[in-house]
Amino acid sequence: MNTDLTTNQGATGVARLTVVCAILALEAAAIVIASQVLLDFDCRQVALYGACRALRLSLVQALCLAAGVVLYLTARASARVNLIRIARPRAEAAIWSGLHVLGVVCLFLPLAILPAPAFAERFAALLPVVAAGATLAVFGALFWLAPPAPLWRWLRAQGWVLPVLIGIAVLLPPLADRAARLWEWSPLAESTFAAVAWTLSFATDDLTVRPEEAIIGARGFLVAVASQCSGIEGLALTAAFLALYAVLFRDTLRQARFWSVVFPLALATSWAFNVLRIAALILIGAAGSPDLALNGFHSFAGWLSFTALVLIVLSIAHNLRWLQRDAAPRSAAIGPPDAAERILPFAVFMIASVAVNATFIDPAAGYPVIAAALVGALWVARAALVRIEWRLDAVALAAGLAVGLCWVVTAPPPAADPWAGALGPVALALWIVIRMAATVALVPVVEEMFFRGYVQERIDDGRLFRRVLAVAASVAPFAALHDRWAVAAAAGLVFAFVYMRQRRLADAITAHAVANAVVAGVAWARGDWGLI
Repeated sequence: MNTDLTTNQGATGVARLTVVCAILALEAAAIVIASQVLLDFDCRQVALYGACRALRLSLVQALCLAAGVVLYLTARASARVNLIRIARPRAEAAIWSGLHVLGVVCLFLPLAILPAPAFAERFAALLPVVAAGATLAVFGALFWLAPPAPLWRWLRAQGWVLPVLIGIAVLLPPLADRAARLWEWSPLAESTFAAVAWTLSFATDDLTVRPEEAIIGARGFLVAVASQCSGIEGLALTAAFLALYAVLFRDTLRQARFWSVVFPLALATSWAFNVLRIAALILIGAAGSPDLALNGFHSFAGWLSFTALVLIVLSIAHNLRWLQRDAAPRSAAIGPPDAAERILPFAVFMIASVAVNATFIDPAAGYPVIAAALVGALWVARAALVRIEWRLDAVALAAGLAVGLCWVVTAPPPAADPWAGALGPVALALWIVIRMAATVALVPVVEEMFFRGYVQERIDDGRLFRRVLAVAASVAPFAALHDRWAVAAAAGLVFAFVYMRQRRLADAITAHAVANAVVAGVAWARGDWGLI
């Protein structure tokens, strides 16, 4: 009897989970079509360019997160079973589904009643409505799926993997967006243009190729291929999800074969797929459907197609017996026992930063929101802070001073902060106190707990190769988070070596805090808050 009951509950959970996910997928598709295809305007047409760009990028981040969750649930049968168990029907689900519907209405209403020019003109006034709608839609959907308390327990039970996955989903699109500068790297640009031209030559004789202007076309239909169409996003997405797959299936995957054969083939396939995509869209436009072709060049369309491609590649790899081996007993976990506490504050930091960029006219003005989120995250992870061996170290202090001075000396000329003039004297003073306190006391703890205390510590097992890999893996993403990435990379190297010296996290935090204190002090003296 108990077995039958459990089976029925599981079947009910699967059915409900399937229905809810199908509804969410349809809603997401409708939002994408409405906001990226039917609402034909460029974010450069609105005053809040950063907020508009962040909102559109959030759709891509949601796509990456959904793909990552699918991959994770495929790899973790116990997580999948437990999620199905807590997704059973319940009375209060109607409340959450109602809030979700209200959020979706808030998202669609401005899109439905305003034409593109009016929407662009009133974007600043509509932004709070759209942001509130997105918040209600997301949390309403989560708690419609499962109650808050069981869902939170399920998330905590997953350990470090899900926070890392969330971080990857949040960081991957903006990092790939920054990596689009490689489009200016002539070998990549020339090879892509040449491949597209060669592909089009089989379909038409009326071909226009002007690489110096990044223009390709056929039969009078010409397109300027922007950096987001270069294929670098597809390469970044492919590399990230292949790495995630290798980690999730590390017990059954033949790693040497995967990295030496599947990884380069997948990257080559991603590049070739982008060439075929550009060529196909140009031919569609040349055949008399320019609107359809241009919509296909949307950034989201590219991300969607690349996501589908990488999932197909991983599905094929997952079913190749040549790549699989029998599961071995898992060895003791490498890395700190409080991994989740070291990851959580950084994940919150990234999510809060994206939210502020999406909702504030000038993201710098919203920094107190990020600071509040960091305080809350560090309170939740306070057990990890208590276990840190706190002591001052002369080498750490000197290293931090050197990094801070280097950051100040190499800084570009100060730029105006128009938002600061809009604040009253009391509000500005409060902002300065919060900004400086967070820069010195919060950010170093959050970043060093993740980059040195988790990433570097987890990879470094004492061998030279692993040590070099650990330093590179902790420094590269740290540098990518900063506009001045070269100086940030040098700072990351210093913090990594300070940490390695005695394997003491407090030393890296101290060096980072001293460096930030120097920069914050100079920023305060100059009134140049862009320096931080």
